Amino acid sequence: MAIISNTVGYLDGETLLEGFFVYDDAIEGRRPAVMINHAWAGRNDFVKEKALKIAELGYFAFAVDMYGKGVLGKSNDECEKLMQPFIDDRSLVLKRMKAALYAIKLMPWVDDKKIASIGFCFGGLCVLDLARSGADIKAVVSFHGLLTAPENSQSEQIKAKVLVLHGNDDPMASVEDIFALQRDLTQAGADWQFHNYGNTMHAFTNPVANDADFGTVYQADADKRSWISMQNFLTEVFE
Repeated sequence: MAIISNTVGYLDGETLLEGFFVYDDAIEGRRPAVMINHAWAGRNDFVKEKALKIAELGYFAFAVDMYGKGVLGKSNDECEKLMQPFIDDRSLVLKRMKAALYAIKLMPWVDDKKIASIGFCFGGLCVLDLARSGADIKAVVSFHGLLTAPENSQSEQIKAKVLVLHGNDDPMASVEDIFALQRDLTQAGADWQFHNYGNTMHAFTNPVANDADFGTVYQADADKRSWISMQNFLTEVFE
């Protein structure tokens, strides 16, 4: 195994973005690719570590940049200011996701017929929006994602298989949000799964999440179980 990693610049209009990619050079030819979407802080070490783990599974991993090269939030206030424009105008989410999808398809190691997208927190919202757009990708996986639909959500047929990994005690997604998502996925003809982890709050995959009052708490069992579920799901969709 020879894990190779690097960064690559790509554009959304005039905004320069910087993706981080990882692959195993011991694997010959093109291989399935997994886009990884960051939480509200930006493309930080958390998603870089996830990209490395994805590459170890034999996939090409591409950590998406939603904010711009080098842009990272260092406090909750900064993170919220970075994320809020995308929450207010969900067309921006889709533009950035399509820019990343275009960039990954240009990579010489990628089988562009076998692409999936996973995301954490805000990144979960991003991958679900990509699926809702009818994008021709294999699958999306949301880890403790924000679940609300875009205000002007189109009734596109969803081509991607959908896996939602959710904490039952997550204060950032209401019961109504969950019901609406499941209804929308069904109406759009999606092949979907929703895994609900008991006694689990938001950000359950993040070992430094430790603010119960804010609703973000790491949960080791849910972290492990959700990653295994994702692996099994990707094995299925990339057959």
